Amino acid sequence: MNKDKQLRQEVAEEIEKHRNLVKQDPYRLHYHLMPPVGLLNDPNGFIQMNGKYHLYYQWMPFKTGHGAKFWGHYSSKDLVNWKHEEIALTPSEWFEKNGCYSGSAIEHEDHFFVFYTGNVKNEQGERETYQCLAVSKDGIHYEKKGPVVTLPEGFTAHFRDPKVWKQNELFFMVVGAQTKDLKGTVVLLKSNDLFNWDYVGILAGGGKGKLGDFGYMFECPDLFKLNGKDILIFSPQGLEPKGMNYQNVYQAGYVVGQFNPKTGEYDHHLFEELDRGFDFYAPQTTVDNQGRRLLFAWMSVPDQNEQEHPTIEYKWIHNMTLPRELKLIDGKIHQTPVKELENLRDSEMISYSVKLNKESKELDGISGKTIELMLDRIEVVEGWMEISISDAGRIIYSSDQKIFTFERKSYVDGTTEKRQCMLEELKSLRIFIDTSSIEIFINNGRETFTSRFFPNPANQHISFSASKEVSFTVDKWNLGNI
Repeated sequence: MNKDKQLRQEVAEEIEKHRNLVKQDPYRLHYHLMPPVGLLNDPNGFIQMNGKYHLYYQWMPFKTGHGAKFWGHYSSKDLVNWKHEEIALTPSEWFEKNGCYSGSAIEHEDHFFVFYTGNVKNEQGERETYQCLAVSKDGIHYEKKGPVVTLPEGFTAHFRDPKVWKQNELFFMVVGAQTKDLKGTVVLLKSNDLFNWDYVGILAGGGKGKLGDFGYMFECPDLFKLNGKDILIFSPQGLEPKGMNYQNVYQAGYVVGQFNPKTGEYDHHLFEELDRGFDFYAPQTTVDNQGRRLLFAWMSVPDQNEQEHPTIEYKWIHNMTLPRELKLIDGKIHQTPVKELENLRDSEMISYSVKLNKESKELDGISGKTIELMLDRIEVVEGWMEISISDAGRIIYSSDQKIFTFERKSYVDGTTEKRQCMLEELKSLRIFIDTSSIEIFINNGRETFTSRFFPNPANQHISFSASKEVSFTVDKWNLGNI
């Protein structure tokens, strides 16, 4: 039996071994993408082709820690109902023996061309890195072509996560990298045929330009056009907290600019975080046949107390965000849940028009652990309003301070921890709760807060409070399973 077949068989045995235990976890999600067993992280190869969406993902099926990653695979025709496909890539060849790391997919000549990082470590722990290619007709069965990009001069072996696109009859690739003097950067390459690649130069970072000295590593870059501008999304590592910004171990965000494909130059503005919550990293986008720019992200952050995570005892960990549509409005990215997610709603909508005056109130039927809430026409003239979710989460807006806050009970030590952003006015909220995850979309997605949290499974209460006078409308739906 060859190495690829052996690994696939071992994964199948691991899934079957822990299938019942995974299902017993009260914190298993109902309408988010998760691994069948083991650890999930970065979204990879997100693409729509022949009317079907494909989302691959970093997968360690044998444990809830990191290691030699596989590419798991989900597919869907509607972004709501997903099928878990067979493994796309196994770390079975010499150039990927320590992991088929993150990458992207592009359609070319009616085939899937997948680019990914082959991770190799020698006995001394020294890393080698290769940008590799695999090709498929159906998106399920891949033929590996091996390395197509080796490490250029001037960079450490932390050189990974290729994202490829076509522009002006050329193919371009951005790669997350680290310079020899330990500066985070995005590297640009180009090709005529997807097999032979030429190094163009540093696109952003590297201790130069408007980013300056901006962390020691950039991961998961993604360059695309949105509303006439060129957006570069990436995940910098090594930023120090600054006020309400950069509060997680690592960040995910973007810069807005103009890319010149002839010269490889990219003139851009300053960095802005994509999400203000506890758990959002390694986002990847694609454009679909409706012309929408869609995004998935990993609902976690690397090196963030994974050993304390409540789902580990059930042999799985982590999940994806909901799919989101991106729009650029007044120079800022807005994120909204894709419209197809409305198909998760059951037929019964519960609605209220609410006025609070120095009081706390629960509303009959506004509760649950797999729900969507829509608050609109919010008026907090002075003081604050609060939404308490079970015993583990609180949403607070202070109209006096102009601060929006999400608090959760830490799953490590039970203390209260918070993430915040400045918000001039709170107009609307759209909230998705899925047992142990919450995604909050503020003012039609101008700000988002994405987090895992772990309420008492028996406590599904939601209450609304105000320090003075507050009014709003609220609609609630129960959401079904994927």
